Order: sequence, then structure tokens, then C-alpha cells
Amino acid sequence: MSSPDWRAIEALRAPRLERLFADDPARVAKFSVDIAGLHFDWSKTHLTGDAIAAFESLAKAQDLSGKREALFRGEPINATEGRAAEHTAERGEGSEDSVARAGMLHARMRALIDAIEAEALGPIAHILHIGIGGSALGPDLLIDALGRDEDRYEVAIVSNVDGCAMEEAFARFDPTATLLVIASKTFTTTETLLNATSALEWMREGGVEDAYGRVVALTADPDKAVEWGVDETRILPFAESVGGRYSLWSSIGFPAALALGWEAFEELLEGAGEMDRHFRLAAAHENAPVLAAFADLFYTQVKGAQTRAVFAYDERLRLLPSYLQQLEMESNGKSVGADGTPVGRATAPVTWGGVGTDAQHAVFQLLHQGTHLIPVEFVAVVEPGDALADDHHEQLLLNCFAQGAALMKGRANDADPARAYAGDRPSATILIEVLDPRALGALIAFYEHRTFVNAVLLGINPFDQFGVELGKEMAKAAGQGGLDFDPSTTDLIKRALG
Repeated sequence: MSSPDWRAIEALRAPRLERLFADDPARVAKFSVDIAGLHFDWSKTHLTGDAIAAFESLAKAQDLSGKREALFRGEPINATEGRAAEHTAERGEGSEDSVARAGMLHARMRALIDAIEAEALGPIAHILHIGIGGSALGPDLLIDALGRDEDRYEVAIVSNVDGCAMEEAFARFDPTATLLVIASKTFTTTETLLNATSALEWMREGGVEDAYGRVVALTADPDKAVEWGVDETRILPFAESVGGRYSLWSSIGFPAALALGWEAFEELLEGAGEMDRHFRLAAAHENAPVLAAFADLFYTQVKGAQTRAVFAYDERLRLLPSYLQQLEMESNGKSVGADGTPVGRATAPVTWGGVGTDAQHAVFQLLHQGTHLIPVEFVAVVEPGDALADDHHEQLLLNCFAQGAALMKGRANDADPARAYAGDRPSATILIEVLDPRALGALIAFYEHRTFVNAVLLGINPFDQFGVELGKEMAKAAGQGGLDFDPSTTDLIKRALG
């Protein structure tokens, strides 16, 4: 049965968006926040003063402020695994001991980068980074977003165990000038170690006598990396309390720090730290991650929305939706609460998205005229990332802003229903002044804290991910011939593998 706080939220109703604007000329200011070079606008959502008050009451009942402080103090809030979640310490916001430890590990990472830049491992032109999940998505996003004008190193990030992905990297790189980076929290990830073994073979076949001498390991289990064959001087540890999908701030960010330069990596951490402080100190009604979570829960709990769409109106942020898919769905895709009991309500919606303006010609038909209510988030950048004529970027931004306006306003057409738009469809906009390391760090930290707030209000643990394990365990057992499958799966294995 719902608590009184949840019943108050479930009873919320809101007028049409256009009516909300007509009734309150100050609505844009009330539902906007500016922090760390980012502008957040939730005015085109159905949030109202009453809705915020109801969610604030729920936040108090769920002890959001206490759990937030527990997060920053490094308490074991990941109850199912009995450990803390200390990713904020990697950017200087956490317990004194955790921040000091992160600082020492960052110093070790920088020393290795300095050595590589000084060619202590020989001339390096290419970085082949192998990982999966959080060990790949974060570095890939950083390098793709910030490294397009960098020529320090050519980087390939390979996550898929499909051999085609490895061969694509092999075709681009010279094995004698390649640094192999293996990222795995446990250093037992089957796909990652198989890819790494193939990369070592490629390097040896390409004339590298001491292939292991060109390997760097990023892991929370250094002993496993040593056992695998990596020299301890080229192992960059990170804390066990840093979760994979929250790990780009740790040594998992090594390829980005190497490719972009240490100064850029430090600025990334500083931007995230600025968002940490905002999240920790700002009141709920002007706290960006908290307001975002309130809007998320309004649509899942009140309006029954099952998905949330994110569209990056900047090619440099094309990987953001994929990054958020793991962050949000692996964190909050749960049906059991932190106390082990069924949640009893919808949890994380399906996160999906794309890049504007491409997405307009692929999926926006459904957003405007389909039968599903889908809250949309637009992410755009004021300063262009290209050197072409201004009209390219102007058209990009105008398309972004016009889509939000059209979703809200709609257009009646009694004579031709096929050309009618219902309107009253919600969207939020995140406007980035300049896409630099500081702003990107703040943006990613915003999404992390938003995910945390959603979890706290729903009563779930966002820091475990047992749901990813069963299929992998079954695949491993099947490879060893130790598992009987259902008739369909048995037939598929027989047809494909003999």
C-alpha cells in the first residue's frame, strides 16, 4: 500500500503546459537553474509548486538529505554489497581519507602518463583501450566529446567481444606503436580478457617482442592483474568502492587523461566537484539533480510514462544517450527495494535517444503524434564546435528549441486529423555554454546525482547490478558444457555452434 506521501504524489494533477505559462509569467525563472556553465530549464514540464512541495515531503520521509550526506561521508550505502559508493571522492568531495587516497591514485596515474609522454615505453602513437560497460562507456564519451581536435594519440575503445570490433582497431593501428590498456574492475571479465588476449597476439605477430611491456591495467584488484601478467608498475588501481558506471573519474579515465592531457582531466574533475557541492548544498527547489528527479518521478508515477528520451543537439555528445542508458537503467532498473522487499511501483523508465537533427527524421513522428507519453530531454551547446559558417549551428539550435516548443504547443486540425498535433508533451532543456572539460564533468555528475535521488525516493539501491550476472553465468556454463538449456536455446546453440 502506498504511503501518505506517495498517495499525495499520485493524486497530483496539472493543467496543460500552455496554461501553466499563462498563469505564471515567472515560470521560466522558477523552474530554471544555472550552475557550472550549464542552464537547466524544466519550465516545459508539468512540475508545479504543489508538485514540488509533495516531492519535498516524500524526500523528507525518505531521508534524502541524510542519505546524501552518507554518500559523501563514504558510509556503506551500497547495502547489498556492504560497501560505500565513493565516486565523488575521486573529484575531491568525500571523506578526508577517501579524498586523500583518490589523490594518491591520481598522482600515480599522472606519473605514468608523464612516463609514457617521455617515451619510457617506447614511441606510442595509438592507444587501444579494452573494457566493457563502465570501463568503456565513460572514456569513450569523454574522448569523443572533447578530443576531436587533439592529435596527441589516436584512440580506439573496444568493448564488444565480437571479433569484428577488434579487427577494426587492428586495421587502423601499428602494433609496434600501440599501448594496450585493459580496464576491468575485477580483472575477471570474460569478454575483456578475451579481447586483451587477442590484442597481445596481434602485437606479437606485428613484431613486438615484449607485448606485456606495452600493457597498462586499470583495476580494483591489482593482484589479479599481476597474476594475468601485467607489471605492477603499470597497474593503476582504483577503490573497490567506486562502481563501474561511476568510475570514469578514477584510473578508468586514464585513456582520456592521456589523450586529452592531464590539465583537461583535472578540469573535468573540478566541474564534477562543482556539481557535487551544488547538489550537497542547494535547497531542493533550486537543486538541479533534485528537480530533475522530481520531474522524472512525476512522469513515471503520475503519468505512467515508461520511457525517457534524451537528444543531444551536438555531434560531440552523440554518445551521451548510450552512456545514460547504463547509468540510469543499470542503477535503477530494480524491482526490489534496498530493504529486500518488492518496490511495488514503476522504477527506472527505459532511457533512449539519439542525435539531433538526425533523430527528427527517425523518431520524432512518434513523439509528436504517437500514443505514448515520452518526456524528452534536449541537450545543446551555445558555442559551436565547428569552424563552418554560423548558419550551421544556428539551424541546429533553432531546430532544438523549436522541437520543444512544438511538443508543448501542438496544433489543432479538425479538418485533417492526420495533420493534428495534440501538444502538451513535456520536455526539458539543458543548455551548455561551452563544451569543455569543466562543463562535461558537471553534466555527468548532474546525471549521477539525479540517478541517486530517484533511487532514494523509490527506496532502491542504485549501486549494485546483479541483473547483469545471470545471463553471463549461463553463457560461461554453456561454454563449459555444464548447463542444460530449454529446447529453443539448445536448438539455437546446436544450429550455430554444432
